[in-house]
Parts: sequence; structure tokens; C-alpha cells
Amino acid sequence: MTVVVRKMDQADSVSWAEMRYRMWDSLSIDEHLGDIKKMLEGGIKRTGYIALLDDNRVAGFAEVCIREYANGCTAQPVPFLEGIWVEPEHQQRSVGRELIAMIERDLIGQGFHELCSDAHIENTTSHHAHGRWGFDETDRVVYFRKSLDRDIKPVLS
Repeated sequence: MTVVVRKMDQADSVSWAEMRYRMWDSLSIDEHLGDIKKMLEGGIKRTGYIALLDDNRVAGFAEVCIREYANGCTAQPVPFLEGIWVEPEHQQRSVGRELIAMIERDLIGQGFHELCSDAHIENTTSHHAHGRWGFDETDRVVYFRKSLDRDIKPVLS
């Protein structure tokens, strides 16, 4: 099985949105299409990569953005792997590895020296995949959020 990886463009929008939805189902396909349009127009600083098989079937995708900072990085700004998804029947067949290899080549060509990523703490499948792709774990963290959209009563001192 040969895997070809390239950057995505407008012609890939529907496939891209469908894959994004399978990975991030909190947004509708139409919302993903809107995000993709913004990415392609430069309004969102992300690049999408698609993995295709010999017969031009889609096997997976990845997205990278340039962040000002990421936990565990050593330089700023830093390229960040926002997401990577491989069709279940093509997992464990080097599709993810080929996506990462193409991303690495592009980033090295742009002068970057590292690629950062994250995964939910319970997603051990992703942790193992990152290890196989050459990532080193840097730290574990729990993020917190406090809503400021509720009525706040003044604190009396």
C-alpha cells in the first residue's frame, strides 16, 4: 500500500470536513466547512494535509498551526499538531507516520526545529502513536476554566 501525502486545497473541502467531523463531532460538517474556508483564505493559520492511497481513496488527514506558545516547547512560535486522524481500517499501516513525515519536511523547510502536540490524558492510543512517530512526552497537565459570564456578587472585606 502506497500512501501519498500532500497539502489540502479547496477541492478537498468536503472530504476534509467529513474527516474533521469524525474526529471533532462537536461541530457540524457545515461549521467545519466554514473553518476550512477560513483556513484556505488565510483567516485561520492552519494547514491541512491529506493522506491518499494508490487508488486515490482518502486514508487520513492532519492539521498543523503555528502557535505563539505550547506546553513543552523550547522555542516560540511553535508548530503544533492540532489533530491527526486515520481511517480505522488504515490504522497501524504507516498512514500517520507518512502524514507526520510530510509535516516535518514542510516545517524544516520553514526553519522550525520542533513540532509539538497534545492528547487527552486518557487517550493512551494517541500517546502510543505519538511515541511511534518520534514525539517525546514533556509533561502532563490538567487545564481549568472558570466562566465569567455569571452574576458575580462583590466580595465584602
